[in-house]
Amino acid sequence: MSREKLEVADVFRAHGQHWRNEHQGHVGLEQLKVMSAVEHCRSEVLGGHVLYCPACEHVQIAYNSCRNRHCPKCQASAAKRWLEARQTELLPVDYYHVVFTLPESISELAYYNKSVMYGLLLKAAAKTLLTIGADTKHLGARLGVTFVLHTWGSAMTHHPHVHGIVPGGGLSLDGKKWIPCKSGFFLPVRVLSRLFRRLYCEMLREAYEQKTLLFFGECLPIEDEKSFLALLNKQRKVEWVVYAKRPFAGPQAVLDYLSRYTHRVAIANSRLVAMDKQTVSFKWKNYRVKEQNRHRTMTLTQGEFIRRFLLHVLPSGFHRIRHYGLTANTGRKKNLAKARQLLNVNVPIVENDKKEIDEAKAHEPLPTFVCPCCGAGMVVTEVLLHLYLPRAPPKQLS
Repeated sequence: MSREKLEVADVFRAHGQHWRNEHQGHVGLEQLKVMSAVEHCRSEVLGGHVLYCPACEHVQIAYNSCRNRHCPKCQASAAKRWLEARQTELLPVDYYHVVFTLPESISELAYYNKSVMYGLLLKAAAKTLLTIGADTKHLGARLGVTFVLHTWGSAMTHHPHVHGIVPGGGLSLDGKKWIPCKSGFFLPVRVLSRLFRRLYCEMLREAYEQKTLLFFGECLPIEDEKSFLALLNKQRKVEWVVYAKRPFAGPQAVLDYLSRYTHRVAIANSRLVAMDKQTVSFKWKNYRVKEQNRHRTMTLTQGEFIRRFLLHVLPSGFHRIRHYGLTANTGRKKNLAKARQLLNVNVPIVENDKKEIDEAKAHEPLPTFVCPCCGAGMVVTEVLLHLYLPRAPPKQLS
């Protein structure tokens, strides 16, 4: 199988059923749904349509996508739509990239409590930034932040962390002026780390007291209250990783960066190198060594590859992209309008708006499907039905 054609779906099709049989009763429903979606994405199973080009008579069959947010092939269009919606929210100021990471000893518990502990990670990180930003000792301003949750490392191990994009400044507490950060400096990382650690430990203890945490496997020994509090006390004595990168080179660089992070999945198809009957090889980065030696190739058994991929399936309905502060959904429009007024800038025109203006002038809408041979518009001549058959109702026990 050539490298260009190798996909995560190929691994699932080759070994997925065997893996499901081996782990029957130990695989969650959401994980099974993801496996099915990835296996059948853009195949005859999901149906599709036949396209015909009147100009060059080219015929093409296009199968439907699964649109699952964990599928490596279905993220490009979703990321494009999301980024187009964000273009009007960018301000002409420096933007900073911050990363908040859970310690490894706590991330083990987070795997069994994804909704609770991933949610606390986002909330604690946001509260940390907003609190330190509002402190007059540091900035004394109301910040806005967009967070994206990632749960994987480069080798697909469980590594929960959030990436935040923050403008270099904010509205004053009275809302009458824009307060910028110092050039090239956002907020002190050590102060952020200490507050983040305290807030998360407090929130986690509250979740434990409310009995919303589950304990399985290697986490069973800390289910007892004394052991759990001992774990928290230990975490309060270690440094938690908070990382702040230098500012971006303008708003467009922010968009380019976001496009690589917002709708990323555990591994992209482009990183797969080879697959045989037993193993899968893929490219990864070892961030613990020097820059020039980071890029390496890892080989895993197909079963281990599938297990690691499914580690990062999120609970149904969980929002992995969240906005806080000035960019929170409830007051985003009003806050950004005030910020632009104070910065004396206008609302930018996004590409979609420009296209609509051009189309209105030409009175000819662009074709939905474009011929890959001649570039002319293609028409749908036939609809291919999906191969799923309706299931019979369950048998009633007599």
